[in-house]
Amino acid sequence: MPLDVALATCLELPEPDADLAPLLAALRAVGLRAEALAWDDRRAEFTSARMTLLRSTWNYPEHPAEFLAWVERTGARGTLWTPAATVRWNAHKSYLLDLSARGVPVVPTHVVRRGEAVSLADVLRGRGWQDVVVKPAVSAGSRGTLRVRPGEEAHGEAHVRALAATEDVLVQPYVRSVEGHGERAIVTIDGEPTHAVRKSPRFMGDAEVVSEAVPIEPDEAALARRALAAAPGPLLYGRVDLARGDDGTPRLMELELIEPSLFFRQSPAALDRLVSSVLRRLDG
Repeated sequence: MPLDVALATCLELPEPDADLAPLLAALRAVGLRAEALAWDDRRAEFTSARMTLLRSTWNYPEHPAEFLAWVERTGARGTLWTPAATVRWNAHKSYLLDLSARGVPVVPTHVVRRGEAVSLADVLRGRGWQDVVVKPAVSAGSRGTLRVRPGEEAHGEAHVRALAATEDVLVQPYVRSVEGHGERAIVTIDGEPTHAVRKSPRFMGDAEVVSEAVPIEPDEAALARRALAAAPGPLLYGRVDLARGDDGTPRLMELELIEPSLFFRQSPAALDRLVSSVLRRLDG
């Protein structure tokens, strides 16, 4: 029987998806035929779905070319809600440079291109940074993410060389507020912030630790709307991860538009809003 909604996941999840079960249950509770299908399962019949939502496709950084090809094929059939162009743009974290050029306050970011003959020492010297975070430009979770403190430059240098041998790499200053005020993950549904959680710093091998829902400050909500307005759309959902700089103002850390956790446990109202938005689109 044809599906109303296919929730795209992957065959082997790198970590549990706490959003999947409540989202499936909520969609089915309003009479929709909904199933979770793996994007990397050749037997999965996404063609039978009226709408495909990208959810826990969390292994795509390991297979970026294959994933983007699948997105293009699924998008060409008109069932993929997140546009393929948005996915391509958001898959590589150099989108931060694009947003910065559009006037969105972001955490300063330096991109080391694959095979580029530049050292971490060059980046630190040129930028005046001492305590930095190094991560792949295409990543999910904490894959390849390393903090490099003063005195750890040799270890950081080796990490950058290993990553840059096969992929692009980001270097960013470590934002100290993530240890106090914390990184704030603001969930947005249909362009409006619904709730936020505090995320603890996460590096290679760390499990994700998030709080219960926390208040969204007015300047944080303003930055979330500004970042979303500067991104290609249309967008059904997204997550704006930010932290406060040394001057106390919020700066964008990441704009998650492909497969963000939406933390429905912390806000059942956000789940209801998403289901209502899905219904409107299917009825339209």
